[in-house]
Order: sequence, then C-alpha cells, then structure tokens
Amino acid sequence: MTTEYAGLAQRFQPDWQGLVNTILRKGTPSRVFHIELFQDGEIVEALTRRFALDAGLDRADPDYIRRRSIAVQRFCGFDYIRCGLVGLKFPLFNATTTDQGELPRTGGRTFVDETHGPIMSWEDFEKYPWPDPRAPLATAELEWYQRNLPEDMCIIGSGNFAHYAEMLTWLMGYETFCFALYDQRDLVQAIAQKLIDFYRIALGRILQFDRVKIVWGSDDMGHRSGLLFSADDMREFVLTGHREMAAMAHAAGRPYLLHSCGKLDDIMPDLIDNVKIDAKHSFEDTIEDVRDAKKRHGKSIALLGGIDLDFLCRSEPSAIRQRVRETLAVCQPGGGYCLGTGNSVANYIPLDHYLAMIDEGRLFGR
Repeated sequence: MTTEYAGLAQRFQPDWQGLVNTILRKGTPSRVFHIELFQDGEIVEALTRRFALDAGLDRADPDYIRRRSIAVQRFCGFDYIRCGLVGLKFPLFNATTTDQGELPRTGGRTFVDETHGPIMSWEDFEKYPWPDPRAPLATAELEWYQRNLPEDMCIIGSGNFAHYAEMLTWLMGYETFCFALYDQRDLVQAIAQKLIDFYRIALGRILQFDRVKIVWGSDDMGHRSGLLFSADDMREFVLTGHREMAAMAHAAGRPYLLHSCGKLDDIMPDLIDNVKIDAKHSFEDTIEDVRDAKKRHGKSIALLGGIDLDFLCRSEPSAIRQRVRETLAVCQPGGGYCLGTGNSVANYIPLDHYLAMIDEGRLFGR
C-alpha cells in the first residue's frame, strides 16, 4: 500500500452495531461508516488484483467468490455483506449494447426494453413463469454467510428484493405500463399484488437469519425531473408494498433502507411518514445534493451515499477528497449518514477516483 492511500493502509475494524446505530441516528459516530448498493464485478476484480485482496485464497475453492467478497468489503471499509435470496429470476425483455466503461463488461451492458414486456395482456399474465420465493435453494447464500461471516460484520438483507415500481414497468414495458394504467388497470393491480405476495414471502425468509441486521429495498421510482408515474398511482401500486416491507423489518427489529433513483419530492412525505423508511439512498447533484437533503430530512431519516457519480468520473482525486471532507462536515454530526457514491460503484468510475473517496473517508476525523 502506497502513502497515496494512507487511510486504507490503516487497520480497519468492522463494527456492524456502529453501522446500525449510525443509520438510526444515535449520535455522531466515532468514525465514518461507508455504504454502497453494490460494486460492479469489474471494480471488485480490479481491486483484488491491485491490492492482492485474495492472497491466501484458492480460486478453485467453490466458496472463493464469497470469501473474496468478505475480503474486498473489509478493505473498502464496509461493516456488512449485502445478500438475499438467489436463483429467483423474473424473465424480462432485454437489449444489450457495447459497454464503454473504464473497465468494460464482458458481453456488453444490458437494458430493459421500455416498449414491450413479457406481460402485456391477461393471457401473458396467466402464462408467465413466476419464480417461487419458497424454493429451497434460494437461501443458500444467506446460509453460507450466516455460518462464515466474521462476527464483526453483518448481513444486509437485499439483493433481488422489493422492486415494485421497477418490476411493474419491466414486466409490462414502461410504455405499455403507462397505457395500462388507463386501459388495463385491473391487470396492473394483479401484477402489483403478485409482487406484494412474492416479496412478503421473500422478506419473511430473509428475516429468519439473525445475522441479517438491516433490510435494504431497491426500487427506482423517478427520473431527473419527477416520478415515473403519478404520485397517486405510486401510492397505490408501489408504496403499499414498501410499507409492508418496512413494517415487517421493524417488527423484527431491523431498520428499513430504501434505494431509489429519481426526483421523489412528491412522495417523500409518504416515504417518511407512511412507509416509515429509516434511510434514503441514491443522490445526484442535478436532483438534490445530499448535503441539502441532510438539512431537509436529516431529523427524520438517515441519508446514504451522495458523492455524485458524474462528479466522481470527471473530477481529479484532489477535488474528490475535498468534496468528501465538505460532505462529511455537513452530514456526519448527529449520525444518520454513511459515505458512498451517489448510486453504486459502477465500472465506468476510474478506480483511483473511487479509492480517493473511500481513503478520504477513512482519514476523516483522525
């Protein structure tokens, strides 16, 4: 490790309880806690190679990826592993294009078709191969981490979970869905109910694992200027599901985090007062700077991440470090903030830019 990353060179001791306390706003934490929705596989591989994070691990070991994930998470200053049910696929209509990222993805980048989806009629609905959330092997990852995760780390129950708005628009195709709100509203309601039933069972299984200390729903609901569809329809078809997820998490003593991209101003009071989320994730400067969000909502919920992806890609490491210090100066006092990107550690972020962000977080206050 070079002196360029003095913070990462220091010994890091995970503290999952400190992470939970920070999210629940139980006072200013003794250090900065870091959080990410995910790191692209290309980033994980690049970190592993650069810093020999899999030293001592056997790539032929069937558990190599899991063991490497733990090593990478600890290196990056995380107190957790994100994990949920596995092997439950919703077949969708996708398109693929060449990946232009800094660390390009083999096979290209995949997008969901916005014009068509696998459920565009009642006939499609009846024939759709819905995954079974009761599948015995779906908890295999959770079972492994329950047994093998170091005691100072926890599991954040997440993964393919709580995608209500996303799955509605993906299963029908966004354009078809918008028409269906008027022409086939009963079909929209039927799909929404299927999703509620699916995720209720899924979360119930996740909460059976006592190493799961946090629940993290992920559901993009907006774009830069507003919601994907009306606030009233969002309340009827989407927030109903998240309210149930939050209630289940809270009844089990776990905070409920929400990742959602887009401008959500029209439903933020609902998310805070009705759904009762404990934290909001995903911020971009063109919508709302996380420092402003802290001032608006910091007395009600935690704010997570917020170092804008476009800024991370285009700025010099020195500017990134300055932005991190300024953000922490505003957001760290009182708790209720974890440092991270505005969305996720995408493979188009230059690796040294990402390293500058997490290194500065490790140095803050020391």
